[in-house]
Amino acid sequence: MLDAETAAFVDGIRAEYPGCFACGPDNPIGLHLEPAAMDGDEAVATFRPIAHHGGAGETLHGGLAATVLDEIMVWAGILAERVLTVTGTMELRFLRPITVTDEVEVRGKVDERRGRRLRCSGSLLVRGEPAVTGKGLYLVVRSFD
Repeated sequence: MLDAETAAFVDGIRAEYPGCFACGPDNPIGLHLEPAAMDGDEAVATFRPIAHHGGAGETLHGGLAATVLDEIMVWAGILAERVLTVTGTMELRFLRPITVTDEVEVRGKVDERRGRRLRCSGSLLVRGEPAVTGKGLYLVVRSFD
């Protein structure tokens, strides 16, 4: 669980960007991903896909899996470093399918910061097993301190 001060900080950011596809509270077709906790140095959230997030059959569309993973790595920068970033590069590994009925644990962290460059990594886990992992270079566009 986020402490009260961090929760207020998160609410303020989400209110500033209400239309964000990944986390915006006012986007009617958005994913509404919201970090629920910091677990050590990792931002953690839960993603519950729905039927229209599907690709082939009941499999979660890979692009949406990538979006969720990208978003948690951005939130890792927000929560751990108090900076907003944009994605420079992102490399993913799809290890096993995720279905639209799965509850997905989403984890992301900042592995390294050099100036305005963050190296981040993350994972989507189903029943404790990695389904998608990724890493990327994120570029700071705004500091919150």
